[in-house]
Amino acid sequence: MEELAPGLHRWTARHPAWEPGAEPGSPGDWPPDVGCIVYRAPDELVMVDPLVDRWGPLDALVEGHGRPVVVLTTLRFHGRSRDEVAERYGAELRTHDAPPPAGVRRIPIEGMDESMVYLEAPRALVPGDRLLGDPQGGLRPCPPSWLRYVDRDAPPDDAALRAALAPLLELDVESVLVSHGDPVVRDGAAALRAVLA
Repeated sequence: MEELAPGLHRWTARHPAWEPGAEPGSPGDWPPDVGCIVYRAPDELVMVDPLVDRWGPLDALVEGHGRPVVVLTTLRFHGRSRDEVAERYGAELRTHDAPPPAGVRRIPIEGMDESMVYLEAPRALVPGDRLLGDPQGGLRPCPPSWLRYVDRDAPPDDAALRAALAPLLELDVESVLVSHGDPVVRDGAAALRAVLA
């Protein structure tokens, strides 16, 4: 559990569905550990795409903040530990079309089956699968193979994905806290410009 900004924490957990040796660019091509977020919003403690393999640090954080817990997911494949979180903390599972907590915005990615989360005070963007950490640093769009399920007859290509992500350039972003790969913790707006140019 790492505190990236006041009230904003990120942790990683080993994904149980990860398999070694995936072909580069394939739907299984992602690092074994995935990133998860917990944020102290003005009225609630917000978790985004939580996957929990060690409860102790999260228990301490939830108990220390003493406010209701809300769980948001960025896309349908990121259910992860949300049901266990709901049971353990009495959390509300809030869908992408429900109003977000105060201090949090939903950023739908048109036609890409994803609704990113923007945390206003720390200026942090939390993508699901459409933006990944680049092994060389910065960001990269997800491989086209990750989009095949969106439209099996005519899956979106890289150009369509970049066009759908273009509205992100209008956000004031300091960090991009990706699920897959290393996050961008400073000058996220520049990282977005670089990947979407």
